[in-house]
Amino acid sequence: MSLIALLGGYLLRDRLGPFDGNIDSNSQQKSPQSLAIGGDHQAVRSKAFTPPETLRIASFHITAFNANKSSNQKIIDILARVIRNFDVVAIQGIQSHDQTFVPHFLSLINNDGAQFEYELGPQVGRNTNQQQFAFFFDKQTVEIDRQATYTVADPHDRILYEPLVALFRARTLNSETAFTFKLVNVHLDPINTSEELSTLHDVYSVVVADVDQEDDVLLLGNFSTDTNGLFDWGDSFGIQPTHQHTTAGSGTTSYTDNLCLQKRATQEFNGKSGLVDIVRVFNLTTGEAAIISDHFPVWAEFSASEGGRPNRFATRKAGSRPTK
Repeated sequence: MSLIALLGGYLLRDRLGPFDGNIDSNSQQKSPQSLAIGGDHQAVRSKAFTPPETLRIASFHITAFNANKSSNQKIIDILARVIRNFDVVAIQGIQSHDQTFVPHFLSLINNDGAQFEYELGPQVGRNTNQQQFAFFFDKQTVEIDRQATYTVADPHDRILYEPLVALFRARTLNSETAFTFKLVNVHLDPINTSEELSTLHDVYSVVVADVDQEDDVLLLGNFSTDTNGLFDWGDSFGIQPTHQHTTAGSGTTSYTDNLCLQKRATQEFNGKSGLVDIVRVFNLTTGEAAIISDHFPVWAEFSASEGGRPNRFATRKAGSRPTK
């Protein structure tokens, strides 16, 4: 089984300096710095230019993301800065019943002039073991079809956290050739990973067969298995992870986070992917990083122009919206 070329990196440039050594909401911002993420040290593209030539799609499992964590200004600044560097970010781990929590976080993301929006799924899980999934996206570079957004129905309770599905399209000069894609936001149960991977295969098949006939379907999130496990799982139906983790990370469980796709269908993937090592980027200790999350964001890059047949965006027929 051949591996996709998975080397890539970029330079994170922003205004907030390195961590001062403490998770302290009253700490002062330091001088600007630029730190490499990944191996190729490519510059992150400016969000100012239009239209985008490429899109960067990321996934970030923010462990126990709730009001207590977001009340720390340093933590929330780091989370907002990470999200601003991507076009779409799938978030797992939201654990707040406060309906103002996510809108408040969005306002912090946008307080530097960014123009992000979000799509938030319902509470999923069992009993007290619940969370919400979300997508944050830059509306300058992508748009969402909210009528094609849904949580996968699971009447037989085969998966602990029902995935959140959303349909996006790149904003380009020619909408007929813009890259359209579906994202399936997942977090698999680490106790029943094998069974849930089997269920995820069924989820993928259902999403691909949806009435809008979108063939560019990306599974992204916390798969609770490493890259080799994902290759073994997806080999029978052509699904491959985009990022090859070489290590488990510095005290993290990030080796279970990935983006997976059908390489033959999603020709827009340009082979660039990576992991945002927040320990290095923000000059943290592993303990400080663990307070933010015990996972690192992972990302992959795609052409903003459609590689297959043109414009399959927002074609869902009236009355055919999936059950939420």
